[in-house]
This record gives sequence, structure tokens and C-alpha cells, in this order.
Amino acid sequence: MQALTRDSLAAALRELPRLDPAFGSWLALVEAPVLPPRQSPFQCLADAVLSQQVSGAAAETICRRTFALCADPANPAAADIRRLCDTEAGRLILRGAGVSPQKLGYLNALAHAFSGGPLDAFPFARRSDDEIITALTAVKGIGRWTAEMFLIFGLRRPDVFSPGDLGLRKGVARLHALDDLSPAECAARAEAWKPWRSVASLVLWRVAHWKE
Repeated sequence: MQALTRDSLAAALRELPRLDPAFGSWLALVEAPVLPPRQSPFQCLADAVLSQQVSGAAAETICRRTFALCADPANPAAADIRRLCDTEAGRLILRGAGVSPQKLGYLNALAHAFSGGPLDAFPFARRSDDEIITALTAVKGIGRWTAEMFLIFGLRRPDVFSPGDLGLRKGVARLHALDDLSPAECAARAEAWKPWRSVASLVLWRVAHWKE
């Protein structure tokens, strides 16, 4: 599956106002979205797990301290985290880095899935969005929303929409000057933005947080 590039992102931003004229005025107001930085699938998902239900600043600190325990903090390996999770001493070290008991369980499941488990050498680039969501949500601690965010930010898939995301629902409502919409209503409106729903999402998050 082809990932977004700078050129395809620019093309999508030009196309969205044609698909939905409401994007035209908003794209003149909000800062243009950029491609997310590249991360390995394991790092992207570990970051997502560690960032659940904490502030952005706290998540950044926990991730930095956790990945610093790996041989290559810039590209943390699942095997390194697995070794820590497999011993009491290692688990205490992770707890000292700020990993809560619940997240430690999730991180352990993720590390084992990527190190000798079903996601070890998983061919993400050749699998469909639905196949990837099914594979990821089989791992403890990975829900559909996390899997959808991984498709957008980790794999840069161009046509993903997460109707359960509150920020996107707010963005869609604001885009069309409506009251709060249900996930089903948002998903229905997003059909018009194919094949660039991921790019539309990047814009809608900015719309949701734009201040006059």
C-alpha cells in the first residue's frame, strides 16, 4: 500500500476543496498539515501505549525515559523492552521510568508480539488497513482507535478515518457549522473525502483546535 509523500500530501490538499468546498475556506485559515515523522511500527505503537491517558508533556517524558533503556533510544527494539519485561528487576526499572502497572502489561504484550510473536516481521506495507487493524487489536492494550492512529501516523496511509475520535468529530462539526455529530454521521460525511481521508483528518484536527 502506497504511503503519503510530500507530493501526494500537496496533491490531496489541492483536491480536498473540490471534494468538499468547506475545506477551501478552512485551509486558508489553519496551518497546513505536515507528514508525521518516521518511526518503526514498534516504536510508534509503544509510544501510543505509553501516552494513553496522560498529558502530552508527561507522555513525552515517559517515552523518553523508557526508550533510553534500549540499546538505541532513537530506534527502540522490541527485544530490548521484552527483556526488561521478562524480569522482576527489569519491570522495576520500567516502573521507575514512569510506566504504570497497567501500561507495563500492555507494553509487555506489545514487545512480545513484535519480538518472536505474530507481529515479528509482519508485512505491514503489503497488508490492507483492515488486516492491520485485525492484527493489532489482537494485542492486549491496542484498541481500534490506536490501530487507526497507527495507520495514519505510523504507516502514513492516505485514506483512513477514525469516526470515534473526539477531535475529528469536533472538526467535522466545525467544518460544516453543525452541532456535535455522531460517529456514524461523521463517517458518512467522510465518504466524500476518499481517497484522502487521512489528509482530511490532519486538517480537521487543526480545524478543531483553531482559535479566532
